[in-house]
Amino acid sequence: MGAKTFEVTEATFESDVLQSELPVLIDFWAPWCAPCRMIAPLVDQLAEKYDGKMRVGKLDADTNQNILMEYGVMGIPTLILFKDGQPVERIVGFMPLPALEPRISQHLS
Repeated sequence: MGAKTFEVTEATFESDVLQSELPVLIDFWAPWCAPCRMIAPLVDQLAEKYDGKMRVGKLDADTNQNILMEYGVMGIPTLILFKDGQPVERIVGFMPLPALEPRISQHLS
């Protein structure tokens, strides 16, 4: 995990994500998922760039199945941006940074 990202689990999801004052971008990933490894450095870059405006959490899809079901995450990587406890943006699959960043930053004004 990058310096600016944190791990999210079913136990911490409500306090760290839903009750967060800042928007929280959650990266749903798994160790065996190649596209997840490709998008991870981009997620870390977003975490650095928007530090103070957004928090970035990583959620292991294999060990947190209930959250995947709750939010209808069917494939990984999936990025979901939560704002005031609600999902406001969902990005499924790998996407290069120039395509990814505007979809996140529009919610951070």
